[in-house]
Amino acid sequence: MIDLYTWTTPNGRKVSILLEECGLPYRVHAVNIGKGEQFADAFVAINPNSKIPAIMDSDGPDGAPLTLFESGAILVYLAGKTGRFLPQTTRGRYEALQWLMFQMGGVGPIFGQVHHFLRSAKEPVPYAIERYKRETRRLYGVLERRLGEAAFLAAEYSIADIATFPWVARYEWHQVALADFPNVKRWFDTIAARPAVARGMAVPG
Repeated sequence: MIDLYTWTTPNGRKVSILLEECGLPYRVHAVNIGKGEQFADAFVAINPNSKIPAIMDSDGPDGAPLTLFESGAILVYLAGKTGRFLPQTTRGRYEALQWLMFQMGGVGPIFGQVHHFLRSAKEPVPYAIERYKRETRRLYGVLERRLGEAAFLAAEYSIADIATFPWVARYEWHQVALADFPNVKRWFDTIAARPAVARGMAVPG
C-alpha cells in the first residue's frame, strides 16, 4: 500500500494520476497547504522541505518501506516499480526523462510564478507579470513545436506527459488560450479523455 500526501495542486496531481494509471492501491492524506499543514512536525518528518507531494511505500525496494518526496523522483520511482509509462529502450527512456526535467525545471516554476503574480500577490507587480507571462507563452511554444512532431512529449505516453498535463490544465490561470497552440490543445484533449487522468485530477476529493 502506498500512502500519498497531497493537495489540489499540479504537483500533487501528477502523482495521483500516475497511481491511477498504474492501478496501484493507495491511501490519500490531504495536506492543506492553505492552512500551513505542510509545516506540521508529522509532515516535516516525511518531507523536510515541507512541500507536497510525498509518498510512503510499505513495499519499497527489497520489501523495505520507502519514503520519497519531490514529484519528479516519485514519478520515476513509480514508473520503475511498475515498469509502465517510462519507455523500456535506453533512447526512449532518456527522451522521456529530458521532457520530465523540462517540466520540473521550466513549466512548473514559471507557470507557478504566473499563478502567484496574477492571483496571489497582494498588489500588482507589472514587471513580474509581464516577465512570467512572456516566458509562459515561450514555454507553450516549445510544447507546441514538440507536439507538432509527435503525439506525446516522448515517443509514447509517459511520465513526461503526466507531469506536464496538470500544469497545462490551468491554462486559464496563465491567461493562455489553448486555441493559440493547436498541437498542445490536441495533446491536452487526448490526455484529459483518459479515465485514470480524470480520477487522478480529482484527488484529494
